[in-house]
Amino acid sequence: MTRSDLVTLLAERFPQINQRDTEFAVKTILDAMSDALARGHRIEIRGFGSFSVSRRPPRMGRNPRTGEQVPIPEKLVPHFKPGKALREAVEANTHIQPD
Repeated sequence: MTRSDLVTLLAERFPQINQRDTEFAVKTILDAMSDALARGHRIEIRGFGSFSVSRRPPRMGRNPRTGEQVPIPEKLVPHFKPGKALREAVEANTHIQPD
């Protein structure tokens, strides 16, 4: 699902809110989440999951062309951990076919 799919779905589900206001609401929520993560805060949405910032320590990598060792600096990356309700909903809707 893309951002525009989400906006369309919300606009259809709530006809009293026009498309432009729906786009603004989605953008505001996503911007607030991005800003909170950029400041190092944790976001928890009950029943859905939590977003946090994880630290990747510096390490040595290799240039695939030359094989030369290259230092890779520390990184801060966003991390999502699904909540129990989301994991169970995905599991219930997943139809694993035996080989």
